[in-house]
Amino acid sequence: MSQTNASRMEAACALLAESERRFLLYELADNRTANLEDLVDQIAAWELDVSAHALDKETRQRVYVSLVHNHLPRLADYDIIEYDLRSGDIVLAEGFDDIKPLLEQFRTTEDEPELRGRPPL
Repeated sequence: MSQTNASRMEAACALLAESERRFLLYELADNRTANLEDLVDQIAAWELDVSAHALDKETRQRVYVSLVHNHLPRLADYDIIEYDLRSGDIVLAEGFDDIKPLLEQFRTTEDEPELRGRPPL
């Protein structure tokens, strides 16, 4: 494997290591576009395994700040997404195809209750 391919693989794994980024990308993989406000509720609910109605303001704010100041810019830097903070619109970019197979593997693992229940490595 070339150094370039190894570096790209490591970057993809690092990008997908964060659950908030994976959850955001799962939604975009299904719908190709999303709105930031809707994603905040969905991601917080997925993380806590509760309904969006059960979320408090502090939890929503924490997820919003995390997305805006960390996850969205990082994904945009790798050309995985494009976003506009004014409108809240988020769309997939060309680079998404590079990480899509790995994202699908993560999703399969997270969707399996018996795999999800295993202790962390």
